[in-house]
Amino acid sequence: MIFAFQDKFARYLKPILGVLSLSFIMACGESPPPAPPPKAVSVALPLQREVVDWDEFTGRFEAIQDVEIMPRVSGTIERIAFREGVEVRKGQLLFVLDQRTFRNAVAEAQAQIDQNEATVANARTEMERARELLKFEAVSKEEYEQKQAVYRSALAQRSGAQARLSEAKLQLSYTTVRSPVSGRVSDKRVALGDTVSAGQTLLTRVGTVNPIYFSFDGAESFYLKYIRQDQAGERRSSRYAHNPIEIQLADGSGYNWRGRMTFVDSAIDPDSGTIRAHAEVQNPDGFLVPGMFGRARLLGSGTYKALLVPDETLITDQTRKLLYVVGKDNKVTQRVVETGPLVEGLRVIRDGIAPTEKVVLDGLAGLRPGMVVKAKLIQIKPRSDNTAPVSVPLEAPLPTDATPAE
Repeated sequence: MIFAFQDKFARYLKPILGVLSLSFIMACGESPPPAPPPKAVSVALPLQREVVDWDEFTGRFEAIQDVEIMPRVSGTIERIAFREGVEVRKGQLLFVLDQRTFRNAVAEAQAQIDQNEATVANARTEMERARELLKFEAVSKEEYEQKQAVYRSALAQRSGAQARLSEAKLQLSYTTVRSPVSGRVSDKRVALGDTVSAGQTLLTRVGTVNPIYFSFDGAESFYLKYIRQDQAGERRSSRYAHNPIEIQLADGSGYNWRGRMTFVDSAIDPDSGTIRAHAEVQNPDGFLVPGMFGRARLLGSGTYKALLVPDETLITDQTRKLLYVVGKDNKVTQRVVETGPLVEGLRVIRDGIAPTEKVVLDGLAGLRPGMVVKAKLIQIKPRSDNTAPVSVPLEAPLPTDATPAE
């Protein structure tokens, strides 16, 4: 029985072994599949530019002079002589107080002077007569000296009266309230017939509009950066130099307003860790008003050489920025780079690659270090216009914007 089973199994096994043997022989005779062709990528040399950095700040416009108009004498409002919310000139009439009491004081002081003038004239005549009589010993020396004393007393009384007249006239002049500066007047805070108190009642406000300040706070890190740049001779401090500043309004219409730095505070606020500063901006048509919001960019560096590449060529690896470059052997190499701001629509590369290295521009997803590629050399072109400011540079840790140096 055993031998019969073996013969039957052998009859089934032989065809299977024959098929497997034939497949093995055919497989051994075939060549391996060809390797895939190198991946085609575009490469380019970095665009070279000399640039300056511009640091961004947010702030608001402020009047250079914002004056609270208060009366210098007490009285009753008799006239309001301005239109609210419009421009006024320095010296323009704003309010008139009731002047009757002050005019009476002037008239009384003038009458007192007239009386003193008569007293002086009479005392002078008596003194001169006594001097002539003294020559003939018709009066005593003591009597003559008394006449001199009366004359000097009359002169002193006249001087006092003149001072009181000047004071009365000054008080009368204060009943007409005029604008101390040229600017834009606010609304009136009093009405006709209101009684106002000297130095206490707010009548209105006048704020200058041309020029106007743009005020902002800068972080301590910015301040330290600028001080070190000043010490290194790269960029003068805005405390001493009128560094250029450009301002964009809330409607995002571009950095169309230009000014110059005029103030950096003397101390850093310990609560906020910031320092106050402001720039002066020309505002001839009064378009800018105090309280208006703006975003400013301030000159943030001296001129330096930078390499520019498209932003999409960068790969983010946790906290690092990477670029792929292709060497002479067409092998891909990875570079860790230090990036900067955007210039002409391209990303600034501060460090990590050389100007002669070819940067991979596309096909980044399948690339690996050491891979051989087929590189096609093209040219990087600017993607936006040159937005360099009209001012020639003489400001956070990393700048947010930059422009090519002129």
